[in-house]
Amino acid sequence: MVGISADPWDQQLVFDQANHLGLVLLSDPERSVASQFGVKRMGRLPNKRRTFVVAPDRRVVAMITSESNMGKHADGALAKLRELR
Repeated sequence: MVGISADPWDQQLVFDQANHLGLVLLSDPERSVASQFGVKRMGRLPNKRRTFVVAPDRRVVAMITSESNMGKHADGALAKLRELR
């Protein structure tokens, strides 16, 4: 599992430590990855909040969308991963 955000790495480190995520967090300050995945936007919130499930063959097999319901992201991703198993 990998998390990607436009936040700088030092802010991500604080976020990870506060939330005990236990996953790799990558910084995308220029939002080039966000642009490639179609989640870049203008304004105060620079990226749309999305979770992508990528299969071993590198295909995006699910996209979970919600700006505020983090449970929906986690539940949706886990359901898709179980389905792929």
